Amino acid sequence: MVDVAIVGMGYVGVTTAATLAHIGHRVYGLDIDVGRIELLSRGKAPFYEPHLDELLARNLERMHFTTDYGEAIPRADVVFIAVGTPSLPDGRPDLRYVEEAAREIGRHLNAERFTLVINKSTVPIGSGNWVEAHIRRSFSETHGEANGRFAVASNPEFLREGSAVSDSLYPDRIVVGADDPRAREILRKLYAPLVAQDFSPPESVPRPEHVQTVPYVETDTATAELVKYAANAFLALKISFINEIAALAEKVGADIRDVARGIGLDRRIGTSFLQAGVGWGGSCFPKDTAAILATGEEYGLKMPIVAAAREVNFAQRKKVVEKLLGELKIIKGKTIGLLGLSFKPNTDDLRDAPAYDIARELLEKGAFVRAYDPVAIPRAQREWNLDIEYRKSVLDVARGADALVLVTEWKEFTELDWTEVARVMRTPVLIDGRNALPGKVVQEAGLRYIGFGVPAHFPAYERVAELR
Repeated sequence: MVDVAIVGMGYVGVTTAATLAHIGHRVYGLDIDVGRIELLSRGKAPFYEPHLDELLARNLERMHFTTDYGEAIPRADVVFIAVGTPSLPDGRPDLRYVEEAAREIGRHLNAERFTLVINKSTVPIGSGNWVEAHIRRSFSETHGEANGRFAVASNPEFLREGSAVSDSLYPDRIVVGADDPRAREILRKLYAPLVAQDFSPPESVPRPEHVQTVPYVETDTATAELVKYAANAFLALKISFINEIAALAEKVGADIRDVARGIGLDRRIGTSFLQAGVGWGGSCFPKDTAAILATGEEYGLKMPIVAAAREVNFAQRKKVVEKLLGELKIIKGKTIGLLGLSFKPNTDDLRDAPAYDIARELLEKGAFVRAYDPVAIPRAQREWNLDIEYRKSVLDVARGADALVLVTEWKEFTELDWTEVARVMRTPVLIDGRNALPGKVVQEAGLRYIGFGVPAHFPAYERVAELR
């Protein structure tokens, strides 16, 4: 067992804490938000994530949550930094929270033993040295010279919101970057149960049959930091690529779903992240692609492929409004309903959600905007300063509406009775922003169906969401 402290009880920190406790370690969760700590102490996550509350409650006896650095840090063999790194206006990540955490860790490290500090936050390449310098300076002010009493490593996360518990327990790979031999030894011990997969899986998240062991990738610190940015940039590229091809498919009358299937079955390409639609959002892709561009600029390096991926992606949101204008001709005074607010299903995360930009542009053009989301409405009411009418059901949104836009492909939306939806609308127009619906069924229900890169006519068969 390893004693672990995690600074920052946000999305990554809480999921990491629950996972490490589940595989047998003792975990101290630290955050300055008193309300968040109180929730976690009762086994409740401060955000929506399937199965996370259950994992927390099941392992609560090995977890302790606090707002006091002095209570958590001196007891830890390993300290994770998992605080937020939001984007600055120029695209660079804001590292103020990482710096504050590093300084507090340095003040409170146990001077009598070696401690490994791990960057879990997504930070620019080279941040390991920067974090180490802040810890060392703070440590020396409190304890005197460090003399090798700590080291800094990198351990990027690859969690997908909505499936974070599964991704944590059964990861595709574990990447660690460390330059100190003691750090590498501790990391191997920390992650041994995940690598060997010799822990008991929770009933609600069973171990997939194909997961026998987990690849463990050891690198130097800078390489591990770049792995994180490169992975997210590549996935963002795939989505933007298929959206660009979808625009061509609309021109030539091809079906982008079959195009995606046709290229995705090539094992060199793969079927994932080839779903055309309104594009990506969330906490990772927008921030990390901006950060990798900013890092390149620091070295005088242009990265036109990543820049183009961002340009294509954010243009997709405007295409929703363009499609509505094409159907309705005039938007001013019309009522438009949005189905889904979160940037993806199974989360209430609204960071850089396409729904925000779509709603804002519609409001600016004089439309009335209604919206429904199964879990994200309370958060939208707190975080979005937009004149949106929040409704309690799909039918409540659809009643008297001039058009609907599927923005987030929640299961509730993909299994709707579209006949009833069409019956209550003033103008039965549906923009499928995720190509997630059975277009032929929707049309037979009486709606005018408009997808992304999908022909206006449908064959006798209908395939939906094969590439999800």
